[in-house]
Amino acid sequence: MTIAISIKINDGLVLATDSASTLIGQFPDGQLHVLNVYNHANKLFNLRKGFPIGAITWGTGSIGQASISTIIKDLRQRFSSNDPQHKDWTLNKDGYTVEEVAKKLKEFVYDDLYKKAFPQQKPSLGFIVAGFSANQPMAEEFQIDIQNGECTGPRRLRNQEDCGVTWAGEPEALNRFIMGYSPMITTLLQQQLGIDPAQMNQAMSVVQAQVQLPVVLPAMPLQDAIDVARFMVELTVKFSRYRPGAPTVGGPIEIAAISKHEGFRWVERKYYFDRKLNPDEVYERVYEPTHKGAAKE
Repeated sequence: MTIAISIKINDGLVLATDSASTLIGQFPDGQLHVLNVYNHANKLFNLRKGFPIGAITWGTGSIGQASISTIIKDLRQRFSSNDPQHKDWTLNKDGYTVEEVAKKLKEFVYDDLYKKAFPQQKPSLGFIVAGFSANQPMAEEFQIDIQNGECTGPRRLRNQEDCGVTWAGEPEALNRFIMGYSPMITTLLQQQLGIDPAQMNQAMSVVQAQVQLPVVLPAMPLQDAIDVARFMVELTVKFSRYRPGAPTVGGPIEIAAISKHEGFRWVERKYYFDRKLNPDEVYERVYEPTHKGAAKE
């Protein structure tokens, strides 16, 4: 499973996620169980090198034999004009939009791959595509959800001038921390206390207005948004670790910041290799680190 976070402020965006990938299989008793949890999945991507646009994913980790990471890199080849059969997918630096990119991702992942690979079993899958459209002052976010084989979106998460935080994957910990209650509370109120379902939305709106914690404010600096995103992932990782059951959120935290002038920048990222095994000049040429702990894609 996953925790995927998108934070939008006036100065830009922060995308953050964990690295856990859960393998589920059928035991001899006929029940589905967690077989293993791997902690090195890639769920955060720059969709076009040099462009201020990225994506995070949650849900199934593969389609057919290809991981979501490999599939997104295939899509990036199209956006970068490196796929000779799809030159029309090349992003024009002066004319692309985040919405256009989100629609292309949906077409490639859902229409071309998902529907063919899952004619019967239909796992859930989701994406947030976020960044700056060409020549636009504020960032945008679009969400794509695939549930029971049906795809909704891309839908705009908020107006371009608005700011806020969105999380997906395993939401329980952040629902409790930010919203002030577990999603199970509505079911308990109806079943245990006999609250009229017709009154539930109004009741929860009143509760939320009183207990919601505003951790993201539009004017906060980008570094503080990064710190909040890291904390939110860490909180979910610890929640998953100490609750009963398999720790399905974990592994290295990955964070990227996207701003109008600096573009897409890695803040925290895992690598397959130890930097000690690579000459500094090669590392600097490939990853162009801007400061300790940050590198440009």
